[in-house]
Amino acid sequence: MPKKRSGGGLSAPQQAAKFLGVSVLSGAVLAGIALPAVGALGLAAKGSVESFDELPANLKTPPLSQRTTILDAGGGKIATVYSRDRTVVDLKDISPHLQKAIVAIEDSRFYEHGAVDLKGVLRAMNRNAQSGGVSQGASTLTQQYVKNVFVEEAGDDPTKVAQATQQTIGRKIRELKFAIQVEEELGKKKILENYLNITYFGQQAYGVEAASQRYFSKPAKDLNLQESALIAGLVQSPSRYDPVNDETEATKRRNIVLARMAQVGDISQEQAAEASEAPLGLKVSKPKNGCITAVDGAGFFCDYVRQVFLKDPVFGKTPEERAKVWNRGGLTIRTTLDSQAQRSLQESVKRHVNKSDEVATAASVVEPGTGKILAMGQSRPYGFGKNETQINLSVDQGMGGGAGYQPGSTFKPIVAAAALEGGMPATKTYASPYQMDYPAPVQACEGKTWNESGVPVENENETEVGPYDMKEATAKSVNTYYIEMISDIGICPVTQLAKKMGVERADGNKMLQAPSIALGTQEMSPLTMANGYAAFASRGMYCTPVAIESISQRVGEKSKSLPVPKSTCSRAMSEKTADTINTLLRGVVEDGTGTEAGLGGRPSAGKTGTTDFRYAAWFVGYTPNLAGAVWVGDPEHKRQMVDISIGGTWHAKVFGGQVPGPIWRDMMSGALNGKEAPEFNLVNIPDRKKPDEDKGRGRGNRDRDDNRDDGRNDDAGGFLGGLVGGGNGGNGGGNGAGTNGGAEPNPTISIPEGFFQGPGNGPGGRR
Repeated sequence: MPKKRSGGGLSAPQQAAKFLGVSVLSGAVLAGIALPAVGALGLAAKGSVESFDELPANLKTPPLSQRTTILDAGGGKIATVYSRDRTVVDLKDISPHLQKAIVAIEDSRFYEHGAVDLKGVLRAMNRNAQSGGVSQGASTLTQQYVKNVFVEEAGDDPTKVAQATQQTIGRKIRELKFAIQVEEELGKKKILENYLNITYFGQQAYGVEAASQRYFSKPAKDLNLQESALIAGLVQSPSRYDPVNDETEATKRRNIVLARMAQVGDISQEQAAEASEAPLGLKVSKPKNGCITAVDGAGFFCDYVRQVFLKDPVFGKTPEERAKVWNRGGLTIRTTLDSQAQRSLQESVKRHVNKSDEVATAASVVEPGTGKILAMGQSRPYGFGKNETQINLSVDQGMGGGAGYQPGSTFKPIVAAAALEGGMPATKTYASPYQMDYPAPVQACEGKTWNESGVPVENENETEVGPYDMKEATAKSVNTYYIEMISDIGICPVTQLAKKMGVERADGNKMLQAPSIALGTQEMSPLTMANGYAAFASRGMYCTPVAIESISQRVGEKSKSLPVPKSTCSRAMSEKTADTINTLLRGVVEDGTGTEAGLGGRPSAGKTGTTDFRYAAWFVGYTPNLAGAVWVGDPEHKRQMVDISIGGTWHAKVFGGQVPGPIWRDMMSGALNGKEAPEFNLVNIPDRKKPDEDKGRGRGNRDRDDNRDDGRNDDAGGFLGGLVGGGNGGNGGGNGAGTNGGAEPNPTISIPEGFFQGPGNGPGGRR
């Protein structure tokens, strides 16, 4: 009798000799394994030897694809994502019943033969010859394992999968040689463990642990006899014997497995009979895959994490390499998401905006000084159904978002910061008439100038007439003040500072060089605005946004850490400039357009914004330790927010301080609950001395932030922004479709003859 190794099976030389002996038998032995009985019978022994010798000696086994778990900053699970739902487990964590059932039904002589079962081959060849077809195969568990390795290596590429499973003699020869190697290196127990972890069991379940959870909602180690028999029976045809869709066929197959187990002596006939009478006992768990399963409305953040992984070179040099790592899975990704902030954001969103409303809201929260994204969400849930979407309204187009939304007056603090950086005093006063033409020419970047005459801009109502200083103009969001300011300092300092603060267009295009940029004409995302304002909160330090804290990857039985992208921080402006802006914007929430967003006794600062024709409304604000942005509007940029119901409340006109402001207030209050309340480093900005005749003029009967009683808003002058810049200011859609800026707007400003000569494609431009 041949000598066997301790792990079971013959030595490698004995396996090779057996393989050659089998080939010599008739040249048709391989046909008895899994190939048609005719057409492939001409395989000669000489050809078998040559093909066998030419094959590489080692089987390269790729890491098994597994589920990836995404965690929040505290270790709580956000979601599970996977290309293949699999959890690799040790053999000791698999029920002995299941181990015996698989061996009994798939390869009952597994512990007696080597990689090739000579008796099985002869038996299969004889039966196939009698039937004139393939009525029985003779692949051992080892050979099946090798084939599954080929399939796993093919991934989701249909061409490679077809090559890995094609019924050819060449593939069988390759499979047999590798099976011999695997038997020699691994031994029977490890082969069985690997087989049980790699095999597909239907219902998106790969490996016995996933199958056990899918069909019985329990770990594989806890499966009883009849449950084990059912799962073992699925291997031959997971779709045909699927117990979820055909209990009758599944029961028949389970009972065949039980009978086979009794036949080979694994269980008694009595045990088999008793188990055969038992119901299937299914307790099915639906596949829980993807960001759609995320908790606390964090589906969009989950998708943002996926986008970061697939786009950042730290995870692989090419998109293909990164996708391969992601699809292999086995990752545990700890993110920056703060569960308290995320719950607060989602609760506030649900309280103020319904998912079925004509407009939507999106919000993001970041941590100043670190760039950590703490919360992200929106009123339209992540999904495929009615009033659901997969477009992340909080982020840039390149990260799964839309083309962005014009931020209106929330851009004005960046203009003020650029002016302060250039040496302008915070007490600077401008005439700020109710209406004026854009001054021309205005200096732009690269030595260019903006030079359009006769383009008017106006304030929100006729009672707003200067002079104003920076403090009052910021609190009241005075358009003409900021147009005079940017005309003074030029456009380039503003766009350069915006870039330092990470404030760039959501569509990836460059900022347009037009003075109307001061009124918020360039489309931005909520995450961009929140993170930009965080630079004010951190006294001038800008940190790139970051969503991932750490990643560990399971490879075989070990785990390793992967490098992750880090936030990089740089000084965007001086501390003095940031402190001055903080002082100005604190006035906005204390006695300006943002009073409805105030946080009570906690120091806060922020700015409101409403765009032309009320397509969008914003509030962007911060405390020294948290920054957040809220946008409300129609993602497709079609519905003006006039005579509209939002969250069950009717609004004749929507203003930045009226709808986004309270959302921001409730979101931030919950996120900051229990947190420290540090103070800003405020500066002294003397009030402008006003002549007696100024007292009481135009003060008492004015709606806050953009609250025109004449149907217009604070962004009236910005209507011209995109056209003046010669660009696409009207592409404010949040669905990536690049929708036009609105059909036939009715601006309350005069347009000079011949003005519509630029290449712009829509009436964009917002304040």
